[in-house]
Amino acid sequence: MSYFRYVAKNEHSETVKGKVEAQSKTQAVQILRSRNLFVVSLQLEGDDSMSVLGSLVSGVKHDDIVNLTRQLSTMITAGLPLTESLSILEQQGKLAMVKVISELLKDIEGGSTFAAALSKFPKHFTPVYTQLIKAGETAGVMDEVLQRLAENMEKDKEFKAKTKGALIYPAIVMIAMGIVVMVMMVLVVPKLTDMYKDFGAELPAPTQFLIDVSTFFTKTWYLILAGTGAGIFGLRKWAKTRAGAIEIAKIQFKIPIYGRLKRKIILTELTRTTALLLTAGISLLQVLEIVADAADSIIYQEELREAAKKVEKGVSLAQTVTNQDLFPMILSQMVAVGEETGKLDEVLLKLSTYFQSESEHEIKNLTTALEPFIMIVLAVGVGFMTIAIIMPIYSLTSQF
Repeated sequence: MSYFRYVAKNEHSETVKGKVEAQSKTQAVQILRSRNLFVVSLQLEGDDSMSVLGSLVSGVKHDDIVNLTRQLSTMITAGLPLTESLSILEQQGKLAMVKVISELLKDIEGGSTFAAALSKFPKHFTPVYTQLIKAGETAGVMDEVLQRLAENMEKDKEFKAKTKGALIYPAIVMIAMGIVVMVMMVLVVPKLTDMYKDFGAELPAPTQFLIDVSTFFTKTWYLILAGTGAGIFGLRKWAKTRAGAIEIAKIQFKIPIYGRLKRKIILTELTRTTALLLTAGISLLQVLEIVADAADSIIYQEELREAAKKVEKGVSLAQTVTNQDLFPMILSQMVAVGEETGKLDEVLLKLSTYFQSESEHEIKNLTTALEPFIMIVLAVGVGFMTIAIIMPIYSLTSQF
């Protein structure tokens, strides 16, 4: 038998601390549950260091929410009640996730709906997630909604992983280039400068330029850091304003290849989420409002809010998405077909697959275009530094 130290909440939501004797963590949780205590944290006595470290480095991640959704879907489909499913997951999860599940379980057992309990954790559960759960509870199809949610989140996770993975290589190369340049400017070039001064030789223009840049870096590096920090801070503050967010979004969309990729990614998420919400039985007007809040661009957010206003007045969705800069013609055409046939959710789901495929092609184009660009920049940079360093050495050796 082992002793476990716990922090729990009693029936009056008061924090209770103590220790319990049990053969395992699972048994300890069961014992505490029989005492009407809701476990917040539980650790084996004498294991403080690992517990503290775990609490510092752990946190609820997107993968945890995906796993929670998938496991809940499986359990509820198998016929287990929601409270029992959450209780089982509470015993299996990591510390950060256990806290969330514990709060959800407490609220539900206190009479709250699952959607209302989820809404208390907006950082972990998006409005789309909570609205879908609400629709599932109302219609009595929680198992189907959770299954669709899990599948959607897994597709989204896989898609984002592909996008990030394609950009990792160029990012690593650019960062490495920056580090090498800084090392050359701060450590290598100043030593060469001292050597050239000893010889009193007249330096070629490329070498003099390199030395001037190095001197600027070494003497004003703190000003550069301060200016960069101030610039980033100011840019982030400006980006939080409506005008700043719109301008940044416009600039992003104008970047060759990346701009098209950004649009396709947004359209993939919009069509997939809209299809999912419509399938759950949520009205089109409410779906547009939810999707507008979830859109990853202020320009799309405002366009979708305008579309919601037009739909409320009786205008068809196909007629509202006619902005060719934001919505390609195929979208409005397919939406019109979906509205005429009454299968808008199915059409949007197929469109999301189409836009995802297009996005993956754009990612390949982006990486294909970046690789030669990086090689050219590397060649020019290395070539210039080689010439700037070797030219005066060759000139000096030829004098002897």
